Amino acid sequence: MTYLRTRNRVALGLVAGALTALLAACGDSGGDGGGTAPPPKPTTTAGATQVNADLADFRITLSRQSFDPGRYAFVAKNTGQHQHALEIEGPGGENKTRTLQPGESTTLTVTLASGTYTVYCPVDGHKDRGMKTEITVAGAPGSPGSPSSPNNGY
Repeated sequence: MTYLRTRNRVALGLVAGALTALLAACGDSGGDGGGTAPPPKPTTTAGATQVNADLADFRITLSRQSFDPGRYAFVAKNTGQHQHALEIEGPGGENKTRTLQPGESTTLTVTLASGTYTVYCPVDGHKDRGMKTEITVAGAPGSPGSPSSPNNGY
């Protein structure tokens, strides 16, 4: 009988530990329990011009269409029902965000030189479904609309 009681206590302890681990993994998002994600933390880099990038199913809308060479903080927000990401490809290479779940946002800070860039969603098949646009960066650094502060080594 002592063996069964000990075995039952060990089993109960293991179940309690597993439930505790499961609840800790779920965690509290800091919200009010209403199922909404907390507001994104401000991540815009100082000295960069902010550009909002709305990632919807299946289009990308940028808050500006005119770009001069300089630093830009692309604030990508997934307003769609599918996973999306933002990639900027052009002179000097490619830069991209992590994949965002619906409602999530993140900031991608890049330095754009003169040239043409493709801005698109790199998630499989999304670019072909219309999640792409082109931007042209023209002008000289320091012209109106571009940051005037040094790039601080970025």
